[in-house]
Amino acid sequence: MADRSLELTFLGANGTVTGSKHLLTAGHSRVLVDCGLFQGYKQLRLRNWSDPPVREPDAIVLTHAHLDHSGYLPRMVRAGFRGPVYCTSATAGLCGLLLPDSAFLQEQDAAFANKKGFSKHQPAEPLYTVDDAEAALELLRIVDFGVRFDLPGGLTGSFTRAGHILGAGSLLVDDGARKVLFSGDIGREQDLMMAPPQPRPNADVVVMESTYGGRQHDGDDPAEALVAVIKRAVARGGSVIIPAFAVGRTQALLLLLYQLRRANKLPDVPIFVDSPMAIAATGLYAAHPADHRLNPELCAAAFAVAKYVRDAEGSKKLDQRGEPAIIISAAGMATGGRVVHHLKRYAPDPNSAIVLAGFQAGGTRGAALADGVDKLKIHGRYVPVNAEVVQLDMLSAHADQDELLGWLEHGDAPRCTFLVHGEPAASDALRHDIEEQLRWNVRVPDYRETVDIYAL
Repeated sequence: MADRSLELTFLGANGTVTGSKHLLTAGHSRVLVDCGLFQGYKQLRLRNWSDPPVREPDAIVLTHAHLDHSGYLPRMVRAGFRGPVYCTSATAGLCGLLLPDSAFLQEQDAAFANKKGFSKHQPAEPLYTVDDAEAALELLRIVDFGVRFDLPGGLTGSFTRAGHILGAGSLLVDDGARKVLFSGDIGREQDLMMAPPQPRPNADVVVMESTYGGRQHDGDDPAEALVAVIKRAVARGGSVIIPAFAVGRTQALLLLLYQLRRANKLPDVPIFVDSPMAIAATGLYAAHPADHRLNPELCAAAFAVAKYVRDAEGSKKLDQRGEPAIIISAAGMATGGRVVHHLKRYAPDPNSAIVLAGFQAGGTRGAALADGVDKLKIHGRYVPVNAEVVQLDMLSAHADQDELLGWLEHGDAPRCTFLVHGEPAASDALRHDIEEQLRWNVRVPDYRETVDIYAL
């Protein structure tokens, strides 16, 4: 083993919760763990347009399907990547929805910008196309939880369940002498829908998410908090707009609304899900029962509580309604998609309400709303924000500080823990508690920093 080498390079999710990319180099072989889009601040989003940070990895492994972990894959394909992409079955199913939808929205946004003339680029172009996304899906290779699979460079990989969303896994990579664990996004012990994360496997190095470092989720009942804001808005004659990730958050909201309606606590207003991707993703829950807590009957009943809007014309009609309604629409941080059009319509309305159902990354419209801005820039123009804005952190699918520490402290102490996928204050808060409570070696790595695993 004396001639073995293993290096880890951090190519995303450093000082931010987006753009997850971690490169393992074993000899002459390179494996990229996650391939996510940068979102939020413009200086981060511009990285998506640069040349890929590693043009030709020998393989890619996805911990889960959210775009901040998978959404850069079509851009890699556009640049020439044709290697295998390993992931779980549910991740493959969700990528089959998320990646083409992401590409379609980018094509649509570019066309809209060209039509309205508000882009600084002439002509505006999408980051990648639907054809690129479809080509990326052809590269997916499905692996089961708990089954070791071969990777280039004499490495092996295996997944344990991480909770969070369907198919989400923590990835253990082993070269025979050193083990590196990538947490992916860790779910909650008492999530509304998802099964809890499996115990952390032992590893020499842990690369750990820190989204909610230094923060505890509100212990209030999410159903009661949700129905309270809905009742206030409906009493004013307004509507409730909920930007929600199409995968995970939308389905959790539907479950809550179903429970409230069954208990006769919900005002008699229609519920709309305005996201073709969310509609398709909802169907995957029945296909992957081991990933979540719901039996088939509850799945069917909860997801039938809403009316589903599939086409653009139906989406436009929602904004022409004169009666109160609850509208759930992607994207969860209001970075794009149909929800932006709904915000354009309802944010100026003081009778309506906007519910933020989870973490909002810095630089996104969702974060701006959470910070209390009085106007939002949408499609090149500023829209006043007069609607009530409520953030419900207890609906997050991410583990909070205590849950992260609880997952991490299971098993033997690693040689080093690296904290990624967190805003600077969050990562530093989690670093402090790991040092103080566990007495472990822990670091917050810099963007593009490389570490020698054998030197740790």
